[in-house]
Amino acid sequence: STMNTSVSNHSLHNHSSSNNFFSSIGRVVLAHRRIVILIWVIVFLAGGFAASRVVNRLSYNFATPGQPGYVASQKILQHFGNGGQNAPAITVIAGVDSSNSSTVGAALEAVAKQYPSIRFVDSFNAPGLDLLRHGNEVVYLFTGPPTSLAPSSLPNQITAALAHDLPSLHVALTGETELAAAGKSSGLGVLAETIVAGVGALAILAFVFASVLAVIPLVIAAVSILATFLILLGLSYVTQVSFVVEFLVSLIGLGIAIDYSLLIVTRWREERGNGLANRDAILMSMATAGRSVALSGVTVGVGLLALIVLPVPLLRSTGIGGVLIPIISITVVLTLLPVLLSLIGERLDWPHRRIARSGSPSWHRIGEIITGHAWPSLIIAGGLVIVFALPVLGIRLGQDQATSQSSSTPASVAYHSLLGTGYTAGILTPLEVISSPAKAAHIDTILHTVPGIVASALPAGRSGTRTGLADTIAIPNVETVNSATFAPVNAVTSLAKHDPSIIGVSGLGANDLDSAHAIYGQTPLMLAVIAILTFILLSTALKSIVLAIKAVVVNLFSLAATFGILTWFWQSGHLSRLVFGIPATGAITFWIPISIFAFLFGLSMDYEVFILTRIREEYGTFGSTRTAIVNGLSRTGKLVTSAAIILFLAFASLASAPLTDIRVLATGLGIGILVDATIIRGIAVPALIQLFGRTNWWMPTWWSEFGNKQTTT
Repeated sequence: STMNTSVSNHSLHNHSSSNNFFSSIGRVVLAHRRIVILIWVIVFLAGGFAASRVVNRLSYNFATPGQPGYVASQKILQHFGNGGQNAPAITVIAGVDSSNSSTVGAALEAVAKQYPSIRFVDSFNAPGLDLLRHGNEVVYLFTGPPTSLAPSSLPNQITAALAHDLPSLHVALTGETELAAAGKSSGLGVLAETIVAGVGALAILAFVFASVLAVIPLVIAAVSILATFLILLGLSYVTQVSFVVEFLVSLIGLGIAIDYSLLIVTRWREERGNGLANRDAILMSMATAGRSVALSGVTVGVGLLALIVLPVPLLRSTGIGGVLIPIISITVVLTLLPVLLSLIGERLDWPHRRIARSGSPSWHRIGEIITGHAWPSLIIAGGLVIVFALPVLGIRLGQDQATSQSSSTPASVAYHSLLGTGYTAGILTPLEVISSPAKAAHIDTILHTVPGIVASALPAGRSGTRTGLADTIAIPNVETVNSATFAPVNAVTSLAKHDPSIIGVSGLGANDLDSAHAIYGQTPLMLAVIAILTFILLSTALKSIVLAIKAVVVNLFSLAATFGILTWFWQSGHLSRLVFGIPATGAITFWIPISIFAFLFGLSMDYEVFILTRIREEYGTFGSTRTAIVNGLSRTGKLVTSAAIILFLAFASLASAPLTDIRVLATGLGIGILVDATIIRGIAVPALIQLFGRTNWWMPTWWSEFGNKQTTT
């Protein structure tokens, strides 16, 4: 204890006497406490106002600008006002025969006049599509672009009107969007999800601190979240802000702000337990844990570059919103938290059960076991990672299959009735092939020769031709929603490249193919850039080439394990039905893996930074790798575990959202955090550091000198 106290005092002297940027921040905010609190109170109140306004300004744009399917979709919307990249709704009229066919046709004509914004395609205006089979009439309802997560209400209204006009026939509504939305509850809502996660986080914090001090990280998180919403409101007037950002800011923002607060408050308590005065303990925490927080936030930001540079508005705005989370959390933590600790920290640290000066005894023992049995520990951790990662070899990218939806909903019943009467699954995902009206007959003819296309036709009248553009409908033999079912889409788009009479190809399948190209076309280069930036950042901060390389490589293994579990959980359906009551999705939506990579790459680096910076600090004091690992784990093991559980609770709360895609995203992030904080950072990382020995600390002289300059400025 005496040695630890002297070390802490010596370290404080060094940090205080040098021009340490983070301790300087501490001095400034402590000297202007009233101003700091006033500023953040104003931001908090303004953020509360902004949070209620930004929801109405969120974008539901799934565009992929510059991609051929999107360009064709925009032409269709320009000429027809509907259709394009969204799959049509489908009204199914059962019981149609020669005795009532004219009545059905008259009812469709009347409803079409009542809803001029909707394009109707049926067996009456497009007999070549073979939409009437065994008494089932399929009516395509092409609608405009979505304006919310909920499907358009117009198809329901049209279906109800037809049911009213055709009382002797059974009329039902189905379609890709309707199947995805059917049977889904409204969920808790973002506010309720955040409150639930906050309550869970408070319970973890109460266990960690065993004092009322547990409320301070929640206060920091509340200020950070509302401050982020305030900036998002301003950004919404400059650029699109995706609806996904609302969930991420509330729940990931909650977890990150609490994690960063937890790191500094834990270090503050440790220094107070070592005998430092309150102000000195705050400055010491800022100089050490504050630096780790800043480094962690930057690594999160680097990972999110993967989203910002993509030519997809949905993901770009998600990346921008994601970057705001660590930036604002760092700002609040480094300015408001020191002030709160100076004003009320000691009073809230009741009943004064401070962390033992030697760290966590449990994690001290774990550190000794791992360092004493490094090879067995690494083999166990590596074996688990490989087993978890294996399913990723069969991952499919795309949207949920119709068969993954509940089979008991009206939309699903209607869809399965179509399959039972001879329709192909591709009835849900027709392609739209556009041309000049003069070339439409030629295109219809050649589409009949394309492999995977079972029917095609140009609808008569305004349903197929408007303002000089013809829109020929083609039905594939499969539901074209993922990488395993794109063959018909590829065949038609390949035809379009060689036939100048085809202006473009659109539809859900073409849009999904666009998404695959836009998101993953430059992935190898993007991953390389992010890995290099992270390596430079960590090697400079940790003063070690080896530790930086290890961190990047280990992170990739951690991500592989996460994607493997996600594939097994959702795509194969081994746990999706048990946990969420949802059958196997058959694929993982395109934007989800890259989003998980972007967030998880940075979030998992948080824990790497927390652990390695402390191990590096202990090595600088004692000069022993094993002692540094054991002491570092004893100081950070409980912290990292608690932080991971808090983030997991946030993701578990996010998984209560009614949208399957959000649930898949939340599941991936939650699983990834647990795997990373336990198997990777808790076992593999300390085992590797022990095996590397003195090699861990190798650094070229010129780079080391550069790093020293950066540290002192």
